[in-house]
Amino acid sequence: MQTLSISNSQNVVVSRLTSLNSHMFHMVINFCHNVKLQGVRISAPGNSPNTDGIHVQFSTAVSIVSSKIATGDDCVSIGPGTANMLVDKVTCGPGHGISIGSLGKDVNEQGVQNVTVRSTTFVGTTNGFRIKAWGKPSNGFARNILFQHATMYNVQNPIFIDQRYCPDRNCADQGSGVRVSDVTYQNIRGTSATQVAVNFDCSNRSPCRGIRLNNVRLTYRNRAAVASCRNAGGTAYGFVQPRSCL
Repeated sequence: MQTLSISNSQNVVVSRLTSLNSHMFHMVINFCHNVKLQGVRISAPGNSPNTDGIHVQFSTAVSIVSSKIATGDDCVSIGPGTANMLVDKVTCGPGHGISIGSLGKDVNEQGVQNVTVRSTTFVGTTNGFRIKAWGKPSNGFARNILFQHATMYNVQNPIFIDQRYCPDRNCADQGSGVRVSDVTYQNIRGTSATQVAVNFDCSNRSPCRGIRLNNVRLTYRNRAAVASCRNAGGTAYGFVQPRSCL
């Protein structure tokens, strides 16, 4: 059960609410318009499964601001049908980071578009910014995404696009049909807990397009980290470390 579920609603403000040790997702926003969560505090052990902090789907004009989230799953997860969303001044950790997805579980699925995530801090999370899509056919998409002004402290996968997500092993080698395009990473700095700090693992069926790296500085154990690209195209400008593979 969720601590708080808001469905089929509009013009909602949730302020200074604390959720502690939810059995499942802490907060879910579903089929809503114009919802603002501000000053929210969410806490669950880092090893607690499926305790996503805030999950948003089939909603527009949702904002999450000035909040602190510690969970055993995604701090914020942005599901199908989400558009015009803002995440601002959020601290995440422990947890699985801020995720768009998973997308593409169904063949016919609404996409995600016009999402801005800015001024975030990640502490000891498994991911920083992640886009994850099932490795099977779908007409879903993620486009016009901006990840901006973030600090990472010992994050395992600071920047990650995963188009081979397949937890039940029933989609191996099918290739994700989710189209990922126009994704910008700007002013991202900090430390990676693994050597590969930037990983664009995209599908040969629907390669990632329009990926942009601008002023990224990520290190691994006080040394240069590594970037990995598969089926990904885009540009890098400004200072970019690790060296771009786009």
